[in-house]
Amino acid sequence: MSARILVVEDEPAIRVALRGLLAREGHEVELAESGEVALDRLAREDYDLVLTDLALGRGASGMDVLLAAKRDRPETAVVMITAHGSEKIAVEAMKSGADDYVPKPFDNDELRVIVARALDRHRLQRENRLLREQIAREFGYDRLIGSGPGMRRVFETVQKVAETDVSVLVRGESGTGKELVAQALHNASPRRGAPFVAVNCAAIHRELVESELFGHEKGAFTGADRRRIGRFEAAQGGTIFLDEIGDMAPETQAKVLRVLEERRLERVGSTDTIEVDVRIVSATHRDLKALVREGRFREDLYYRLAVVEIALPPLRERLEDLPALAERFLGGIAERLAREPGRLSAGALARLSRHDWPGNVRELRNVLERAAVLASGPEIRETDLRLVDGVASEEEALASTADLELPFAEAKRQTVEDFERRYLSEALREHEGNVSRTASAIGMVRQSLQQKIRELGLKAEEFRRRSRD
Repeated sequence: MSARILVVEDEPAIRVALRGLLAREGHEVELAESGEVALDRLAREDYDLVLTDLALGRGASGMDVLLAAKRDRPETAVVMITAHGSEKIAVEAMKSGADDYVPKPFDNDELRVIVARALDRHRLQRENRLLREQIAREFGYDRLIGSGPGMRRVFETVQKVAETDVSVLVRGESGTGKELVAQALHNASPRRGAPFVAVNCAAIHRELVESELFGHEKGAFTGADRRRIGRFEAAQGGTIFLDEIGDMAPETQAKVLRVLEERRLERVGSTDTIEVDVRIVSATHRDLKALVREGRFREDLYYRLAVVEIALPPLRERLEDLPALAERFLGGIAERLAREPGRLSAGALARLSRHDWPGNVRELRNVLERAAVLASGPEIRETDLRLVDGVASEEEALASTADLELPFAEAKRQTVEDFERRYLSEALREHEGNVSRTASAIGMVRQSLQQKIRELGLKAEEFRRRSRD
């Protein structure tokens, strides 16, 4: 792969020889006959690699060139050329950031290998930086959109706690963006350079969840044909996001509590203790306090996880954010489809505002993606949304809330849950929030309905209030 290289050498014959050697490898080579010339070039130009003699006569030295190159652009690869007997100085140069060194008189093949190796390292560092920037754009704080009081509280809390190491519990219905909040907390924290590992506790088979979280040794159970590190170890130094923590089995809750308290774990099938340094952010759509009262969730774990709680409002309570959310989603959709960004007609925006959004922001994104594909032009009209009286048809409602990025079992669980929330919301609205009448009308036992209402995060009194309004 061709690279842009600056050769800094005060001996003309060596300078010309290096240019010929590197040019034959396909590189674009520029020459500097002194340290001062090199410093001037580095101030004005970008190079993939600087190959500099350590001793440059009077004026700026090779060490000065190295420090200038790394100070302005840390990803720039620097290889030092050293005279015989100056290896100690070369080692000092490497401690100051040089990637490698080659002694005089140098072997051409050895120089080619050293330059190629340094350029590979430069390429990887650059790709990692670009990936980090892409992740920040994709999953960072700027993806959290909202102007209402509910979202302003979310922003304020994220800003306050991101720099700390406290455990955070994010509450909200399915599709409200709980993982985005967790990613924003990670990206704004001192742990941003370490891994962010997401685990959906509801999507892992109950018998495998401990292996998934804590890892296992070879032979720990049938099918464990090799050692595997768990998600906690994979997140070492960074953040682990435990999504749908309310679905975690009691025995697993006890082990997660131990990790929180002792900062160590044991792999399944091992007695060796492994130290872990992770921040825990968890999320749930369930009422964990109710689960604690019912004995289905450990109280001590709840208080450990919920040092700070962030409540995400459902989309139906922040309809003022619809235009901004739609603009962001349509821009991303257009980029993926390589076409002009779509725009909502006034009628389409009004129709979106009448929808209840049981699938929340995830449902909005999927509805807009389908509409953008089906629209005959850049303007998305009311009919392109495929919404009838503000409610999607049953088939389209399922399609709009199903997230194809998830495993089948988790997508199915979310889709069923969205249906249950939609169905019970309509039933409670029809009966003005009266749980007994609603249960009788839909053929459920009152106690079962009350439990389901709690699990879905619904509140019967809100429907009574709405009916009076």
